[in-house]
Amino acid sequence: MKRLLSCFASDFKKMSRDELKQAILASEGRTVLGETVVTAAPLLEGLTNAEVMASFGADLILLNEYDVYEKKVQGLKECDKTIDRLKEMVGRPIGINLEPVDEDATFIEDKLDISKGRKATKETFVEANNQGIDFICLTGNPATGVSNSAILNSINIAKKYYRGLIFAGKMHGAGINEKFLDVDIIERFIDEGADGILVPAVGTVPGVQEQELYNLVKKVKEKGALSISAIGTSQESADVDTIRQFALSNKRVGIDIHHIGDGGYGRMADPENIMALSIVVRGKRHTYFRMSQSLMR
Repeated sequence: MKRLLSCFASDFKKMSRDELKQAILASEGRTVLGETVVTAAPLLEGLTNAEVMASFGADLILLNEYDVYEKKVQGLKECDKTIDRLKEMVGRPIGINLEPVDEDATFIEDKLDISKGRKATKETFVEANNQGIDFICLTGNPATGVSNSAILNSINIAKKYYRGLIFAGKMHGAGINEKFLDVDIIERFIDEGADGILVPAVGTVPGVQEQELYNLVKKVKEKGALSISAIGTSQESADVDTIRQFALSNKRVGIDIHHIGDGGYGRMADPENIMALSIVVRGKRHTYFRMSQSLMR
């Protein structure tokens, strides 16, 4: 077994779901996850955002608004095996968001309808499994109406039809006014089979305190799950000093995976912010190792 921060592209190709989880745990809070919206024009013409994020230090790539039936990623020529092709190009594990929409939820803003290929259902879990997607994040985009109860139900379904890692939680309200930093509901997520719990980074969602998050993350670790902090409030396009504050706070809290979202120009984080996040959580040595390695290794 290797730590994820020491892995090459060839290591990722042969990893099982359990080996990937163990590689993240063994990295001791030094894993960076970059997210991008695949339906938007890329930051750089002629490249996918996944390539840019990988080249600036992201270990894991998360595709937002990926429709498992359409299989389109802007910047990548359309093909039937989109995920396989993207893995070849970036040499990283690839995940997608699937959204457990609660049709009965009470909204605090106008509801945004999404395609069936983006919703968390038995059929989309089967399709994600067939496409070789390494992890699924059960969460909600703004105004989509994803609730804790819907996430809980989706975890149960995912465990039956999907073989990769399952991450679950909310990085913001997703259009619903409900408490989502709730120890009881998070414990239930893990008991149902979630491999990782997504929480907002301190300083992103109003009122989230370090001590509160520390206590919650401690409980997550005790139950054997990964913790994922999210910068998902468009602050991924803030200045580098703000990103460094998020990163140091995450370290104090005990986070395993440092997520940086898609709210910048080109619908990905500013590339220098990905690198800054990486340098804070693991230093230049490991950051430059990730940025410089050849996909042939």
